[in-house]
Amino acid sequence: MQQDTILKLREIFERCQIILSFNGPFSQSLIEELGQAIRHYLEAQAQARKSVSDVFAVYIELTQNIRHYADSAPVDEAQRARLNAGTVHIAREGDSFLVVSGNHIRREDAPPLVAHLDRLAAMDAKELRRAYKEKLREPVPEGATGAGLGLLQIARLATAPLEHAMAELDDGHLYFTLTVRL
Repeated sequence: MQQDTILKLREIFERCQIILSFNGPFSQSLIEELGQAIRHYLEAQAQARKSVSDVFAVYIELTQNIRHYADSAPVDEAQRARLNAGTVHIAREGDSFLVVSGNHIRREDAPPLVAHLDRLAAMDAKELRRAYKEKLREPVPEGATGAGLGLLQIARLATAPLEHAMAELDDGHLYFTLTVRL
């Protein structure tokens, strides 16, 4: 990497008030280590306990979603490695925090994901709480990596509707980004 590139990255980080940025494959131990670093950093900055907890919880959910998606996708090992690589940023924006994730997804997985996110965005706090409680009562599907509560919990913690976008990639995949305001 050239020196001017790292300087430009630094300028972007400062302009966007990025606290943490990671790009690469997510292992469980890396998710945990970065999570602890985030928690300690925010606590050292004297952030409110709820803010620290919410940022940490959303970071964990988003990174685990990337990892679980890669593990469950019916792809070969080379594609799995690409799906497991993601990006996560934690930034300040005024009095809020932004947690932004990005990762490759298979084109055929986009429509149900977008529909689910759009449903969540249309719900108010009361509806999100009710949907969360209903989901808790449902049996976990066989072979599932979780109970399907992650995005619901993220939407409940968010102070604004979840924002998402997709970008075409040259290999037939899409790059999915999700922005959570806390």
